[in-house]
Amino acid sequence: MHNDSSGEVKFLLVDDLEENLFALEALLKREGLALYRARSGPEALELLLVHDFALALLDVQMDGMDGFELAELMRGTERTRRVPIIFLTAVATDERRHFRGYETGAVDFLFKPLNPQMLTSKAGVFFDLARQRQELARQRDDLRAGAAKLARALERIEAHADNSPLAVVGFDQDFRIVEWSLSAERLFGWTRADMLGQRAAEAGWARGEAAAAFAELEAELHAGGRTVRNIRLSRQDGTMLDTEWYSSVLQGPGGRLDSAHAQILDVTERRRAEATQRLLLGELNHRVKNNLATVQAIANQTLRSSPDLDAFAQDFSGRLQALAKSHSLLSDATWSGAMLHDLLDHQLRLGTIDDSQLEVSGPEVRLPPQTALHLGLVLHELTTNANKYGALSSRSGVLNVHWQVADQGLEVRWIERGGPAVSQPSRAGFGTMLIEESLRAEGGEACCEFGGEGVTWTLRLPLDDDAGMGAVRTAVDRAAPMSLRMHDI
Repeated sequence: MHNDSSGEVKFLLVDDLEENLFALEALLKREGLALYRARSGPEALELLLVHDFALALLDVQMDGMDGFELAELMRGTERTRRVPIIFLTAVATDERRHFRGYETGAVDFLFKPLNPQMLTSKAGVFFDLARQRQELARQRDDLRAGAAKLARALERIEAHADNSPLAVVGFDQDFRIVEWSLSAERLFGWTRADMLGQRAAEAGWARGEAAAAFAELEAELHAGGRTVRNIRLSRQDGTMLDTEWYSSVLQGPGGRLDSAHAQILDVTERRRAEATQRLLLGELNHRVKNNLATVQAIANQTLRSSPDLDAFAQDFSGRLQALAKSHSLLSDATWSGAMLHDLLDHQLRLGTIDDSQLEVSGPEVRLPPQTALHLGLVLHELTTNANKYGALSSRSGVLNVHWQVADQGLEVRWIERGGPAVSQPSRAGFGTMLIEESLRAEGGEACCEFGGEGVTWTLRLPLDDDAGMGAVRTAVDRAAPMSLRMHDI
């Protein structure tokens, strides 16, 4: 190259006479041209090591190292061997000296006294050539910089595509796969080598209805524009995925499809979550209806069995609180069920009970939601009666609650001792009916014994044959709806 970062073109002038150098400078001086002077061969070599010259004008006759010797040294060095040389001489030369000059790399000979027009014309050619080389070099550097920038941008795009949670897949005009990102490889299991060149509808991921979905997608893309479509595809291991496609196209001449690009999102878990949400909403709707029916039944029957509004308000409020506490217990466990011990604790603490009056024992038993709601109401009724009329109405009374799992069922024994004397009533009240109907709704039963020392209730609920340790009717959807079948409601 014969330029530098300043953009100037450089000429080297070599002559052992100062006046000749001044004359050359005066003739060649022009804008954009830098002239460097040397009065000997060694001085010229020093300049050649530092600068890139577009032309060297060498005087043949110099003391010490002449122009031919300097030219030979220049041709022996890679840095300077391509610098054009014009020899200047005041002596007529024979063919042998001409040959020697051209052999050392000379492009021309000029004779002194110099013809100014000839000198400037020939030097101008090399000046223009240098300018053209500079422009070509600039364009080359710009192209290289642009190519490097594009390469880096492409690398970033590919890296983003590979790291994206969305699989990136490209297609040609025949809907053959021409781009397969690492994210696509991670999602579907197939490598680039497996998928490149295959038609989308014929590749391994297209099973079942996918081929028809691809045909519809291809038709949409050929029509132009962007599209969003859900397609169920297969992984290499056979696992089926629900995918959401975000596709765009590039069109060629005449609006024909040139290429298509798709970003594919795995929405399998989202679809499962949506299905679960729909199921839960349906279950919630079912529960709300059942609970409202239960509340309505409790309200109607409580009203009919209450002697006055104050008694109704007290009894109805207590039963609603019992239902609410069971709901709260289940909500804390995300409606997965409730432990029987926790349910007892919630309902027995509705009143103020001295710990010395209470004995509770039994294994760990998890109740499903509906069973917990029914049994919660039962325990509330038993606790309310014990506080009003039974063992817990007296300081000397004792309540023993014990349960066990036996004979494929849960048995709860509610035993009151030490309270006021009790006798069997002439007719069953609403509380008794509520206890019996609540357990009957779960496929169980309730038995009551009236003795001189106090009342004893035996509550029985069935267990699933495949239930785990202490689990009662573990599947929510297998539990009976919470409804009270009271004939006088």
